[in-house]
Amino acid sequence: MSFTREGLVFIWSLSFLLVSSGCAPTKPARVSAVAYTAEDVFIAASKQSDPTIVRAGTPAYLMLVDGLIEAYPGNSELLTAGCQAYAAYASSFVEDTDPDKAAALYAKAKSYGFRALSKKQDFQQAATGQLNDFVAFLKQYNKQDVPALFWTASAWAKWISLNLDSVETLADMAMLEATMQRILELDDSFYYGSPHLLMAVYLAAKPDFVGGNINKAKEHFDKAFSLGADKLLSAQVLFARYYAVRLRDRDLFARTLQGVMDAPVDVVPELTLANTLAKEKASEMLEKMDDYFGELP
Repeated sequence: MSFTREGLVFIWSLSFLLVSSGCAPTKPARVSAVAYTAEDVFIAASKQSDPTIVRAGTPAYLMLVDGLIEAYPGNSELLTAGCQAYAAYASSFVEDTDPDKAAALYAKAKSYGFRALSKKQDFQQAATGQLNDFVAFLKQYNKQDVPALFWTASAWAKWISLNLDSVETLADMAMLEATMQRILELDDSFYYGSPHLLMAVYLAAKPDFVGGNINKAKEHFDKAFSLGADKLLSAQVLFARYYAVRLRDRDLFARTLQGVMDAPVDVVPELTLANTLAKEKASEMLEKMDDYFGELP
């Protein structure tokens, strides 16, 4: 992994925070201090309106998270943070230009997520068993486990989407769907209704003959928007990409993406970065509309 000058400065700054007191702290204190710093960095990045700054610094942030997990390999909160960070980086900055690298990043995110969810039994092992047994296995999780379940399912779904030619991914789809269903049961309002958004994309992207259902996808999109996903411009982008394209509705596609282009990015400060990136994606999709629908006669 290569680093920009900004990334190296970021690592140096974190190192300075650890030794500026004049003496080396103990390992638990050191990890705890950097963990709080990492959380603050993540919050600050989410409010950033210039994606180039975040793109430059994120590899250093990922390295930091890796180091924290190395120090505390059984900490589910750190593992969940690692899952979210790697998946977000792949989705925001890598997938469109380097799908193979993105697939590797999603695989690492998925691995962290599976580890975060491994309690009395290994999640990976349970997910390779029988579906009925896995559904029963998922009953052990409760509402406080929703962040780990959701970010793991998100990374898992993205990994599957980039590995559809693999027998392993086809076997994973039923287990992923069961996991998404359990999240909906536990807390469908999590992160602005994102569990419904995840299920909507899943159902819209799958062909009908393997369980896709565009009408149910629309129901989940509508529910997500009613729970706050309307604040996520990326939700509108996904609606255009998966619902409007599936219906072959060019006008709906254009109207939805134009709405994204016209919307402010900072109504919710912590969504500024995500909404800025969504605007970039909407602009790109509008320019490439013919790729989705074909050229007009």
